[in-house]
Amino acid sequence: MNQLDVLKNNSDTSAPLDRRRLPSWLRREPPRGFGYHATSRVIEELGLETVCDSAKCPNRTECWSSGTATFMILGDVCTRSCGFCSVKRGRVNPVQADEPDRIAEAVERFGLAHVVITSVTRDDLSDGGAEHFYQCVLAIRERTTATIELLTPDFVDCKASLNRVLAANPDVFNHNTETVPRLYRTVRGRKSNYLWTLELLRRVKRKKPNIKTKSGLMLGLGETHEEVLDTLVDLREAGCDFLTIGQYLQPTRNHLPVQEYVRPEVFDILGSQARSLGFAAVASGPFVRSSYQAREMVLKSS
Repeated sequence: MNQLDVLKNNSDTSAPLDRRRLPSWLRREPPRGFGYHATSRVIEELGLETVCDSAKCPNRTECWSSGTATFMILGDVCTRSCGFCSVKRGRVNPVQADEPDRIAEAVERFGLAHVVITSVTRDDLSDGGAEHFYQCVLAIRERTTATIELLTPDFVDCKASLNRVLAANPDVFNHNTETVPRLYRTVRGRKSNYLWTLELLRRVKRKKPNIKTKSGLMLGLGETHEEVLDTLVDLREAGCDFLTIGQYLQPTRNHLPVQEYVRPEVFDILGSQARSLGFAAVASGPFVRSSYQAREMVLKSS
């Protein structure tokens, strides 16, 4: 049986699955250990948000127990209504000017070697939050030597904002593709645009070739193996350096249903195929998320 046959045999998308009946490879123990709780206390003390909690990331046990976290800026309320995301929607709060300093303090106290900064989407802001990303990078670099990865929204209504973000010269620029073109509007909403996602990554490489670009995909939403492979080709042609591929898990019954629980061996095959396309670093597996093993990717490419 060749690789494509394996993919086809694991791509039955005929009916939504029961989110309560996870296969054995998607079950994990609840968070435990001093490191996890110590990280949680510091984050709460500094009044910070993490995507680990807001997006119900399945890797909280692993990451927090090792004293790492992905910080989410610009509040905990999003202006978009993506069908896959558990971040709250509604009335947003004013931007907190001291947030960059508080994040820098957390990075310093944790002793992080690599930090990931992401955000909710803020379509209400004229620059989409670009200036706040910029200030976060400056604040972290004033206090630490950590490498910095920015996982940004698409800035679709404020395209000039990308230049401000790049002026901070982050080590990694990450923008998730999330899914294949056919499912883009269903998964990401009416304002999102697949071609603009690719163009965003191209512009980063044109303007700042030294910055590593990164993107991620979720599987299990009804995509076919051909669509996934075509999307990987598109990402490489856009100059994408790093890639993450993980399983979509339905946060609540109000979100998009899971169409398929993809087996681990299929993720292994896709990871191998992605590497053959020329991605510098690839993380592919059921529990992989956009910031999973982010530090290791930077080290592999250095």
